[in-house]
Amino acid sequence: MGGAALHDRYIQSCLGGLHVRVAGQGPAILFWPSLLMTGSMWADQARYFADRYTVILVDPPGHGDSQSLHRMFRFEDCAHSIEQILDSLGIERAHVVGNSWGGMIGGTFAALYPHRAGASVLMNATASPASTRQKVEFRLLTEIVRILGRFREPFATRAVKAFVGPTILRERPHVEQAIRAELGDLNVDSVYWAVNSVVPARPDQRELFGRITTPVLVVAGREDPTFPVAETELMADAIPGAEFVIMENTGHLAALERPDEVNALIDDFLKRHALED
Repeated sequence: MGGAALHDRYIQSCLGGLHVRVAGQGPAILFWPSLLMTGSMWADQARYFADRYTVILVDPPGHGDSQSLHRMFRFEDCAHSIEQILDSLGIERAHVVGNSWGGMIGGTFAALYPHRAGASVLMNATASPASTRQKVEFRLLTEIVRILGRFREPFATRAVKAFVGPTILRERPHVEQAIRAELGDLNVDSVYWAVNSVVPARPDQRELFGRITTPVLVVAGREDPTFPVAETELMADAIPGAEFVIMENTGHLAALERPDEVNALIDDFLKRHALED
């Protein structure tokens, strides 16, 4: 971490208590992970950036050490919770880096809170609603997992295959191990509400994203099993002036799979769009 230790904070929000970890000092970067993952997904980014930035790793609602979920939520609620995190930490504006769910919410936040948003890096995400097939499959999957009480096989393997492409499975087995560890710690009742809010109930955000006025980098993984490149590119096309990058040999969790390359992408983009005092 370059000498900067992560400090735990527990912040009340419209979606219950949220556990965040904060390190470093300087302009703020808030990191929000994918469904089924916690702020630990961004450990490599925290180590890389904490010597120059205030790094905020979020355990999203119902995940990790954040409070359990007991109801559905809207994407606007998630964006408002980012505002509440920043308020609690005394931070006026922050860059937001998000993956999948975090990428969607990063876009929502930039559209609804432009005065609080710096640059946004939206990775492996979409602005489109779920397909009918996704709605049916994910509702069924969450019902089964809820009944079973945890991600038993073959559902854990199915979740891994939704995240990781063939290159990473072959070359970096520790990524699959990290995902399985996260799955084993999940609160399945909370996951039920989170997944159904983010997948079957996901809104079409393309019109909303057309109102974004702050800098945005959209990143797609060539081997992303969940959001194909074409779908993520549609998201970039909806955002005025957005930059779009495709990472080769990369699946759905780019920051976990290829941390060095992701750190370089984020670093370059933030340097070009520094927060003004």
